[in-house]
Amino acid sequence: MNILLLLLGFQGFAQDALGDLLSLYNTRSIPYISVEELRMLQLNDQVLLLDSREIEEFQVSRIEGAINVGFNKFSTDNVSEQIQSMDATIVVYCSLGIRSEEIGEKLKKAGYTNVLNLYGGIFEWKNKDYPVVDSEGNETEKVHPFSKAWGKWLLKGKKAYE
Repeated sequence: MNILLLLLGFQGFAQDALGDLLSLYNTRSIPYISVEELRMLQLNDQVLLLDSREIEEFQVSRIEGAINVGFNKFSTDNVSEQIQSMDATIVVYCSLGIRSEEIGEKLKKAGYTNVLNLYGGIFEWKNKDYPVVDSEGNETEKVHPFSKAWGKWLLKGKKAYE
């Protein structure tokens, strides 16, 4: 029983620590959506999912159905070619939710009205045991952790730097 309480306490601490990390980098200018909320939208096919990680990260794994828009070379023109509806529900994600907030801000500035940022990004998605797929569309345990420093937030799956 004490071990269970200790583990539950650690999970709460990890969540608080993630919240603390995100509050250091993010302004919450783009509202968060939880991985659980995204999963429900995804199952009901009511969301467009944009991956704002670099192509090297995206090729290792992604949330199924995601479109890579990148970060360093992001272009709202490219997005507008793929998403004409300015009020479509768009969820942007990256590793943890930091880069995706910046991309979300650019989308909002371009006129998209329903943009959300995935809280904890693909790391939180994988940490909650939701599936990711590789470049062939096959389920995989691999996730690109961006860097060794950021990789500490990926608690489940296999860290793949290539």
